[in-house]
Amino acid sequence: MSHERLITLADIQAARARIAPYVQPTPVVAMTPSGLRLKAESLTPIGAFKIRGAFNALLSLTDDQRAAGVVAHSSGNHAQAVAYAAARLGVHAAIVMPGNAPVTKAEGVRREGAEIITVGAASSERAAMARDLADERGAALVEPFDMDVIMCGTGTIGLEILEQAPDVEVVFAPVSGGGLLGGLAAAIKLSRPEVKVIGVEPELANDAFQSFRAGEVVAICAEQATSTLADGLRVQKLGARTWPHIRAFVDDIVTVSEAEMRVAMRRIAAEARLVAEPSGAVAAAGALAHGSDVGRSIAILSGGNVDRAVYAEILAEG
Repeated sequence: MSHERLITLADIQAARARIAPYVQPTPVVAMTPSGLRLKAESLTPIGAFKIRGAFNALLSLTDDQRAAGVVAHSSGNHAQAVAYAAARLGVHAAIVMPGNAPVTKAEGVRREGAEIITVGAASSERAAMARDLADERGAALVEPFDMDVIMCGTGTIGLEILEQAPDVEVVFAPVSGGGLLGGLAAAIKLSRPEVKVIGVEPELANDAFQSFRAGEVVAICAEQATSTLADGLRVQKLGARTWPHIRAFVDDIVTVSEAEMRVAMRRIAAEARLVAEPSGAVAAAGALAHGSDVGRSIAILSGGNVDRAVYAEILAEG
């Protein structure tokens, strides 16, 4: 595949058919009284959208490749997704995770029987370890975001939104490495170009925000990336494959403060009766802070796997 080739609507539709036996559509849930609607990816079996890309990636492998096992690296939700998909497809999974990964996410990986290899906090460190491990074992590497099969899997969210909410005018999505935003934006823009797609990122880890304005990929240091409470968004730069899709299909990228993220978590709990992890609340925070008509907007609630103590602390603040 050429580096410049973008995924197509047919690619995303094929991914939808491929994962359909394993991944059910998630609902759109309204927040009351604000009127903002949430695409509740937190209600998947692993509590996050990552299940879509994981199944699409593993189902796209040959039988021989699946027999050799897979390796993934992640701070949590992609790790859980690959472990969950691998367990159901009879594939051995080795997951490289940072030592500071949330306990609830590490527990989810162990529960599915995956092998965990622990490294430092930097996303670059776990990526390097995963590449080495895959080479050593002859296993397939399942990247957390920078693969077309991952973007096609997450693009299925966009297809569902357009069917479930035909009146939508703006979709807000969190951006980490760009797999969710790139795939979602491709699905929406290739189907209905008039619908706007806005990426949302923490102010403290704003590499995508900087990249979008610079017109080229901008990297931040590991210390800055890990400074946000949104552990699922602690990536130092956009992917080589995700960046062209963001550049082609995304209308804007905005940032939110840590305080706005925490407020959004409380409002999601109170107004939608849903649990959002910090990363999962970022898009709603962006819509509430930057959206001109929240009643015509949908925010991706990308995950609900939050440490209980952290969640209790944030809810108590309100």
